[in-house]
Order: sequence, then C-alpha cells, then structure tokens
Amino acid sequence: MKPKRIILIRHGECDANIDEDKFATIPDYTIELTEKGYQQALNAGKILKRMVGEETLYFYVSPFWRTRSTFEAIAKSFPRKQFFYSEEPRLREQEWGYLRTGKELQQLKLNRQEYGIFYYRFPGGEAGSDVYDRINDLLGSLHRDFTVDSYPTNCILITHSLAIRLFIMRWFHLTVEEFEMMQSPANGSLVVLELDPDSGKYQLITPLDTKKEKLLRSRPIRIEN
Repeated sequence: MKPKRIILIRHGECDANIDEDKFATIPDYTIELTEKGYQQALNAGKILKRMVGEETLYFYVSPFWRTRSTFEAIAKSFPRKQFFYSEEPRLREQEWGYLRTGKELQQLKLNRQEYGIFYYRFPGGEAGSDVYDRINDLLGSLHRDFTVDSYPTNCILITHSLAIRLFIMRWFHLTVEEFEMMQSPANGSLVVLELDPDSGKYQLITPLDTKKEKLLRSRPIRIEN
C-alpha cells in the first residue's frame, strides 16, 4: 500500500542560517530555529493540513534540534490521533566536520562549489555522496514500511536541504549533473511527490528551481548502437 503522497519539508530558518559563526561555538545538531523559522514551521503545518485534510500521516524526523522543533510546530495543526512519528537519524544534515568559524566554513563551501557538491568531502565530515548512501538505505526501510496494510495515507520527511535534493535525485534516478543543478528549497517549504494511481508511480508536483548557469564539468554517457 503506497502512500498517496511523500512530502519532504525543510526545517524553518535556524540561527546558523543568519549567523554561520554559530557553527564555531555550538554543535550543529543543537542549533535551533529563529522566531521567523518557528513561524515558517507553523505555516508549513497549516499548508500541510489544507493539503491532506483528515488523512493520516507518518512523520520521519531528523534528530537535529531545528528539525525536531519544526516537527513540533507542524504537529500543532493536527489532532494527535491523526499522525504517527519516529526519529530518523539517516535524515540528519550533512556532517561538516569540526567546529569552524563562519569565515572558515564559507571557504570550504566555495571549495565544494568549485569541486562539485556531490563529491566534495568536508575535512573530518561527509561528502554529498555519503548522504546519498544514507538516503538510499532509508528508501529500503521506507519501502518495507509501505507494505504494512495500516500504513498512513501520507509519508512526511522533515529534514535538511541537501537531504531533500539527494532524495529527489535517488528517487527519480537523476544524474550527478542534474543533482548539481538543483537549488535548495526554501526554509519551511514543502516538496511534494504524489502518486499517480494509473501508473503507480510518483510525480514531483513541486519541482525545485535549477541553476541557470551551465555546469563546468559534464560528461554524459555515450552508447553506440
């Protein structure tokens, strides 16, 4: 029994989104929402409620505090009997290594942009490809969950920007180059995959914006007939 929708929600604005020096003083997983971010999460809950009505939901939540808080705010739009939830560490943010100042992190991000987001590995942390592997493993668990007869009508993943883009890449079997062209979804936004009952396949009904500039490095597969 496939869910009617798979919805990915990026956490609301957090303290580090407006001051990256926060990464130098506190662990990434403890960074919390700003007041604006909390309001974004409340609004996301209202949008989600209008979308699903009285349908049931299962929330999978990244364990980072900003995603937990986003979930708590979203849940205010629903009676407790309407949803189930569990914490899912595979949805956590990309690990960026040790505590760094905003200036240091900006230089690493520039290095990553030049090298390629998918392949660049933060010193002491993860590459985008590592997060992809986590998402790939998570999909196996989701497909097993979907086989349960009583599985809710909607599957909701509350996570981070990179994880959302890599989920889309993996689900729709996109290339690395296509992934690199995807822009980050806005804080508190919903990315919706909806099941087509005729084909049994999901359609991305809220496409992510793409970068306008051409990739510096692109090598398509060429097969001769």
